Amino acid sequence: MLLTGRDGNDLEAARQRAGRHGADVITHRADLADDDDVQALADTALEHLGEVDILIHSLGLFLGGPVADFPVEDLDRLYRVNLRSPFLLTQTLLPSLLRTKGQIVFVNSSTGLIAHPTVSAYATTKFGLRALADSLRAELNPQGVRVLTVYPGRTASDMQAEVLDFEGKPYDPSRYAQPADIAGPTVLALALPRSAELTEVTIRPMQA
Repeated sequence: MLLTGRDGNDLEAARQRAGRHGADVITHRADLADDDDVQALADTALEHLGEVDILIHSLGLFLGGPVADFPVEDLDRLYRVNLRSPFLLTQTLLPSLLRTKGQIVFVNSSTGLIAHPTVSAYATTKFGLRALADSLRAELNPQGVRVLTVYPGRTASDMQAEVLDFEGKPYDPSRYAQPADIAGPTVLALALPRSAELTEVTIRPMQA
């Protein structure tokens, strides 16, 4: 298993947690908004793993504001992180995923299904990610590759704290879905027999 992210300390903590459960994990620090980092990550994955049979996209950037005065430069940042980087990484690793008849997971957002006020730019990238997954599934299913989109609602995370700060609301992580609530159904979907495919999973908190 290979984990990537921008923060080396977070990566090491995740590696140690996974190791306590018997997982053999390597880490690669990268900023996936950088094309060179995407290529380096792909090279590292193929060097250490040989082939890639599961690719999970779970990165994301949130910036909010009304259309009237939202800086177009921030729209570009959202596009580069939330849509362009998963497109490019998938494209780069696609030959390996085709060889293994692998699986691709896009961890999207409930905002990829319904766009609310003041999140138009963020929602635009999440709707685009939905379109990418749907089109990719149609392209790759005949070649034995499965594509899953997961739509989490409000989930206890650093990003959720940022969203609530933007909304001017207090952050109480106990009110929201927990990361394990998202991971569990995703793992079950990946473990389905190859006679079936789960294409979309929507998960929301009970209280929020």
